[in-house]
Amino acid sequence: PTSKLMKKIDLHLHLTPFQIPKLGKMNLASAKNMIPHLQELGIEKGVLMSSAEKGLPFGTNKANKAICDKFPGKYYWMCALKPEHPETVYERLSLYKQQGAIGVGEVTINKRLDDPFLQALFAAAEKLDMPVTCHMSPEEGYSYGVVDEPGLPLLESVLQKYPKLKILGHSQVFWIEMSADAPKDKESRNQWGSGPVVPGGRVPELFEKYPNLYGDLSANSAGCALMRDPEFGLAFLEKYADRLFFATDMVNTDMVFPLGAWLDEMVETGKLRRQTYEKVIRGNAERIFVL
Repeated sequence: PTSKLMKKIDLHLHLTPFQIPKLGKMNLASAKNMIPHLQELGIEKGVLMSSAEKGLPFGTNKANKAICDKFPGKYYWMCALKPEHPETVYERLSLYKQQGAIGVGEVTINKRLDDPFLQALFAAAEKLDMPVTCHMSPEEGYSYGVVDEPGLPLLESVLQKYPKLKILGHSQVFWIEMSADAPKDKESRNQWGSGPVVPGGRVPELFEKYPNLYGDLSANSAGCALMRDPEFGLAFLEKYADRLFFATDMVNTDMVFPLGAWLDEMVETGKLRRQTYEKVIRGNAERIFVL
């Protein structure tokens, strides 16, 4: 039945230019070896997340650009910056945009959102019209990602301060706030949500108040945010259909996240409007990132 559906664009992948040996517990797929797996999942194109300006032979701006040069029209890339020299951020981002970067992400710098470097990054990205995908963390020194407090007050400040900056929320700490009973302790904030959504959550509130907030629907954090309470999740998809992006966060051909099949099922059973489905799985990526 999925053959009747429009092909998806995956806004969040992590791949390597060449197949490399297993790193610890992590098996990383090359861009070439990932293509059949993407096809099986109904994914036509993918956007690569960057992790660094330089360093490891994968995940860097240079490595991702090389993949996209080799597979034009199949892969696109976002760029990342080292958290240093805030005075050069605009210049560095401008260079990567000229080289083909379509956004900034994923930002995993383990600093508070009000940190001077992150503020410089947001200001430059706003001027350059480069959307920013943020992986969020509950605390400095705990896990990875940009840091906010329970209730996401720092994110709200960024949304207010940079109204033309498109920010894509991502990770457990962001999506756990879908429900008004979101936990306050760091360990629980870093978990996937479960159970019925209690109305009044901060994520729906921020989506309502700030048109520059977008959602990266990758990984089980976003999947659970939508599927934990299907009625609520479907209503959220319909209401914010123009600001949500299908994504997976896959790094290898063993990974499959359930959200893609769930979205397919919802549209095929008439529970999700086809127009909404097509915006989320493809149209928004084409429109916002000009793919």
